[in-house]
Amino acid sequence: MTASDDQPAGRSLILILGDQLSRNIAALKDADPDRDIVLMAEVAEEAGYVRHHKKKIAFLFSAMRHFAKALKEDGWQVHYVRLDDPDNTGSLTGEIDRLRETHPVARVVVTEPGEYRLKSAFEDWAEAADIPLDMLQDSRFLCSHERFGEWAEGRKQLRMEYFYREMRRETGLLMDGDEPEGGQWNFDHENRKPAEDGLTLPEPPETSPDEITEEVLDLVEAQFGGNFGTLRPFWFAVTREDALAALERFAGEALPNFGDYQDAMLEGEKFLYHSVLSQYINAGLLEPLEVCRRVERAYYEGDAPLNAAEGFIRQIIGWREYVRGIYWRNMPGYTGKNFLEATRPLPGFYWTADTDMACVAAAVSQTRDEAYAHHIQRLMVTGNFAMLAGVDPHQVHEWYLAVYADAYEWVEAPNVIGMSQYADGGLLGSKPYAASGNYINKMSDHCAGCRYSVTKKTGEEACPFNPLYWDFLVRNRDKLRNNPRLKRAYSTWDRMSGPRQQEYLDSAQKVLDRL
Repeated sequence: MTASDDQPAGRSLILILGDQLSRNIAALKDADPDRDIVLMAEVAEEAGYVRHHKKKIAFLFSAMRHFAKALKEDGWQVHYVRLDDPDNTGSLTGEIDRLRETHPVARVVVTEPGEYRLKSAFEDWAEAADIPLDMLQDSRFLCSHERFGEWAEGRKQLRMEYFYREMRRETGLLMDGDEPEGGQWNFDHENRKPAEDGLTLPEPPETSPDEITEEVLDLVEAQFGGNFGTLRPFWFAVTREDALAALERFAGEALPNFGDYQDAMLEGEKFLYHSVLSQYINAGLLEPLEVCRRVERAYYEGDAPLNAAEGFIRQIIGWREYVRGIYWRNMPGYTGKNFLEATRPLPGFYWTADTDMACVAAAVSQTRDEAYAHHIQRLMVTGNFAMLAGVDPHQVHEWYLAVYADAYEWVEAPNVIGMSQYADGGLLGSKPYAASGNYINKMSDHCAGCRYSVTKKTGEEACPFNPLYWDFLVRNRDKLRNNPRLKRAYSTWDRMSGPRQQEYLDSAQKVLDRL
């Protein structure tokens, strides 16, 4: 087909990315369905820049196809390119160029991508192609880049807690006039309970694959069969309607206990009281503020306690918005930071779960099967071990980016480079989140069935986290000794006898040699 002279003047090409599946996305707000054309494309470049989990690829491709179908039903002109289209160029800019050959347009409109590399690629392409590119701010986020910059300007430390309080005031969430509900901003001290026996644990809703999803699953198996992860059974929601149903299920069944047990881990229990909504929020099927409003309503209607509602809302308008601000403020270059100069390769068991450490095996096997693990599994098990062992933080970053369905660089990199690996030297976190096996034993039941003994500090039977914890502190003393939050730990080490210190270091070296 070739373009005719009577095509509408000023037509825009509206590019919708795979994590922008929202009717309220900025690129669609001022568009004209009768004039403009929407482009959506499954391209090898985006599907393969890291070896994404098979479930992650399937989720996004299916959600994209369902979103395109809904737009067409609403009267939009949608040009959708499938991965197996023989004319697929393999890149988003290539597909823009290909569509422009048959549909002349006056400009290209896109909502700002969530990843720096893609934003830069579009800007470079537009300059070379000599066509206007309207890159619009992503209004799904509550804090713009400019607003975050205003907050951050002049501060010696960018602590999330203070940012979060401003977001509470600006949104009005859980506010009683000018004061927070309950008289305090943060109820985190109530949200660190280990899981108890006899808990009734809800399951997130499972959505049966329809014809579109089944077609995508076959495509992913054929094209990405060698990628990490279990593809079937596939149960993610791929439409807004089903994502809303998942939100309602969480608010009604899991939210009441979410706060108490959000840091807990249980052998064989993958979800506990977590929402499992982050992949839907990050892809655009749910709006962050609407999710928070629903959780807030559960509190005001007496269906959830304040510590649960506040703890959940803090993760969205506090932490989620904060890490996005950190990412854009420090790119490019943030993903290459390596303050602790760690160089060890990522252990193979991060891909196979073939390890005798019960907590790590549980977290990795769950990640393999579900493309999901909750924040404590990511931070205090797989992340903690990698940092203690001195794994190259960029390799850790690429692993997290690949294996989780909710992972995009804007959210994943600060969580890994900054919080999990302390590779940014304390820009994001006030101290390394280093812990021995005692923390995992306190917050989980993994240790009871582990081959290693959490009570043994050194030797072949000792939990590897125990000697690695001290080895990490000794190895990085020059960089960490002035951190006020580590003074007690270093004082404890200094009080140990020389032979006891050597036992720890020798045991740690044996663990590292086995890696």
